[in-house]
Amino acid sequence: MRDIVVIGAGKIGSAIAAMLAETGDYRVTVADRDAAAAAAGARCPNVEAASVDIRNEAALRALLKGRYAVLSAAPFQLTTAIAQAAAASGVHYLDLTEDVASTRCVTELSKGSTTAFIPQCGLAPGFISIVANALAGRFDTLDTMRLRVGALPEFPSNALGYNLTWSTDGVINEYIEPCEAIVDGRKILVPAMEELEMLSIDGTQYEAFNTSGGLGSLCETYAGKVRSLNYRTMRYPGHAAIMKTLLNDLGLRHRREVLKDIMEHALPATRQDVVVTFATVTGMRNGRLTQETDARRIHSGLIAGEVHSAIQITTAAGICTVLDLLSAGILPQRGFVRQEDVPFDVFLANRFGRRYVRQGAVDGASERLRDAA
Repeated sequence: MRDIVVIGAGKIGSAIAAMLAETGDYRVTVADRDAAAAAAGARCPNVEAASVDIRNEAALRALLKGRYAVLSAAPFQLTTAIAQAAAASGVHYLDLTEDVASTRCVTELSKGSTTAFIPQCGLAPGFISIVANALAGRFDTLDTMRLRVGALPEFPSNALGYNLTWSTDGVINEYIEPCEAIVDGRKILVPAMEELEMLSIDGTQYEAFNTSGGLGSLCETYAGKVRSLNYRTMRYPGHAAIMKTLLNDLGLRHRREVLKDIMEHALPATRQDVVVTFATVTGMRNGRLTQETDARRIHSGLIAGEVHSAIQITTAAGICTVLDLLSAGILPQRGFVRQEDVPFDVFLANRFGRRYVRQGAVDGASERLRDAA
């Protein structure tokens, strides 16, 4: 039985712990500086709770000593400290971060490491990177790669068309930080919340706009190989305009704590959500310009007998699948491991990855993209 530490006992960390413990193959410790939160995240058999302040380097190293791996579900600001402790303790490291700067630090720490460092193992970046890489491998040459992901309430009831389903800090960060993209063959940074487009998937209307971190390492992987590569977050129409008013006109991009407080007191959480993933790759195959698309819709469901939201299920399934494949020796056992290194068919065949098997009628999704005037 593998000994695993999950850091962060919030919505995602508790889902990861339950998903792993349910198999009986992992002994999990959930660590959080809030003792009550850690205890709440350790409700399942084979899960223990630990109250640890991640900023206490000695305590964190002591927690990791002798473990197989540490999985970070903590806020992105703590990513570097956890990765440094993993390197010092000689344990495998996996995280969910979408923060570009944190991932660069993890990349540096992985150099010369005797264990694996696998960042960005969630939904986006994570699963969407694996899908895009698989689609790209079906072409002789590439032209465009477009990745779109939305984590949305099934029953929107406010002007934003949004409920809190995961980290508020993470949402704000991806709405503000610059976004990597490849444009006309050049890797550049583009502003968040811009390049608004409208699309329809299986009859539902969405808008999509640039957000930070969703591409993971794809820009490095496909530099010089594709003309256009971009990632955008999907929301219901009207969301971007309101958020840009808050961020730009009211200046809340410079007062993140104020914006976080507003969102967490005004937007209710929900487990009745849906995750939509949409990846389109265009290129040449056998001398003909061809396009392939993968579209999926995942709803809330059960983990260890309890209802969990779609964003909990998809994010937890991503990192649990990668851990399973690492444990089985399918992934490299040392150094930096990209999401693109995860075989798509092996991911979907995994006991956790099967959570991503298509639900509903999204297989035949028609897609329309048009620039918003």
